[in-house]
Amino acid sequence: MPHGGAQQGGVDSASMSLTTVILTLIVVGVLLWLINAFIPMDSKIKTILNAVVVIVVVLWLLHGFGVIGDSGEIKLSRNEVTWARV
Repeated sequence: MPHGGAQQGGVDSASMSLTTVILTLIVVGVLLWLINAFIPMDSKIKTILNAVVVIVVVLWLLHGFGVIGDSGEIKLSRNEVTWARV
Protein backbone atom coordinates (compact mmCIF):
# COMPACT_ATOMS: atom_id res chain seq x y z
CA MET A 1 0.00 0.00 0.00
CA PRO A 2 1.46 3.45 -0.90
CA HIS A 3 2.46 5.77 1.90
CA GLY A 4 0.88 9.18 2.71
CA GLY A 5 -2.13 10.26 0.72
CA ALA A 6 -3.42 6.74 0.14
CA GLN A 7 -7.15 6.73 -0.42
CA GLN A 8 -9.35 4.59 1.80
CA GLY A 9 -13.05 4.90 1.17
CA GLY A 10 -12.64 8.30 -0.51
CA VAL A 11 -10.92 9.84 2.52
CA ASP A 12 -7.23 10.71 2.59
CA SER A 13 -5.61 8.36 5.14
CA ALA A 14 -3.06 11.04 6.07
CA SER A 15 -5.76 13.46 7.21
CA MET A 16 -6.67 13.75 10.88
CA SER A 17 -10.10 14.06 12.37
CA LEU A 18 -10.85 16.81 14.85
CA THR A 19 -11.47 14.18 17.54
CA THR A 20 -7.99 12.70 17.00
CA VAL A 21 -6.38 16.13 17.23
CA ILE A 22 -8.23 17.10 20.41
CA LEU A 23 -7.62 13.76 22.14
CA THR A 24 -3.93 13.82 21.23
CA LEU A 25 -3.52 17.38 22.50
CA ILE A 26 -5.27 16.46 25.76
CA VAL A 27 -3.09 13.38 26.27
CA VAL A 28 0.13 15.27 25.49
CA GLY A 29 -0.91 18.14 27.77
CA VAL A 30 -1.76 15.85 30.67
CA LEU A 31 1.49 13.89 30.27
CA LEU A 32 3.50 17.11 30.16
CA TRP A 33 1.69 18.41 33.24
CA LEU A 34 2.35 15.15 35.10
CA ILE A 35 6.04 15.30 34.23
CA ASN A 36 6.29 18.96 35.27
CA ALA A 37 4.33 18.44 38.49
CA PHE A 38 5.67 15.15 39.82
CA ILE A 39 9.15 14.53 38.41
CA PRO A 40 11.78 16.62 40.15
CA MET A 41 13.93 18.40 37.55
CA ASP A 42 15.90 21.60 37.27
CA SER A 43 13.74 24.43 35.90
CA LYS A 44 16.06 24.82 32.88
CA ILE A 45 15.50 21.20 31.91
CA LYS A 46 11.72 21.60 32.30
CA THR A 47 11.82 24.69 30.09
CA ILE A 48 13.74 22.82 27.39
CA LEU A 49 11.40 19.82 27.65
CA ASN A 50 8.33 22.05 27.35
CA ALA A 51 9.79 23.86 24.32
CA VAL A 52 10.66 20.60 22.57
CA VAL A 53 7.17 19.17 23.19
CA VAL A 54 5.49 22.35 21.88
CA ILE A 55 7.68 22.39 18.75
CA VAL A 56 7.00 18.70 18.05
CA VAL A 57 3.24 19.14 18.54
CA VAL A 58 3.14 22.20 16.24
CA LEU A 59 5.10 20.34 13.55
CA TRP A 60 2.79 17.32 13.95
CA LEU A 61 -0.27 19.55 13.55
CA LEU A 62 1.18 21.31 10.48
CA HIS A 63 1.99 17.93 8.92
CA GLY A 64 -1.40 16.49 9.85
CA PHE A 65 -3.29 19.37 8.26
CA GLY A 66 -1.16 19.23 5.11
CA VAL A 67 0.81 22.44 5.54
CA ILE A 68 4.09 20.50 5.69
CA GLY A 69 4.58 17.51 3.39
CA ASP A 70 6.37 14.23 4.08
CA SER A 71 9.69 15.48 2.76
CA GLY A 72 9.50 18.81 4.61
CA GLU A 73 8.20 21.04 1.82
CA ILE A 74 5.83 23.81 2.85
CA LYS A 75 2.62 23.92 0.82
CA LEU A 76 1.31 27.46 0.40
CA SER A 77 -1.74 26.90 -1.78
CA ARG A 78 -3.66 24.30 -3.71
CA ASN A 79 -1.77 25.35 -6.84
CA GLU A 80 1.13 23.12 -5.73
CA VAL A 81 3.42 26.04 -4.91
CA THR A 82 5.96 24.55 -2.51
CA TRP A 83 9.16 25.56 -0.79
CA ALA A 84 11.63 22.73 -0.61
CA ARG A 85 13.51 22.21 2.64
CA VAL A 86 17.19 22.91 2.14
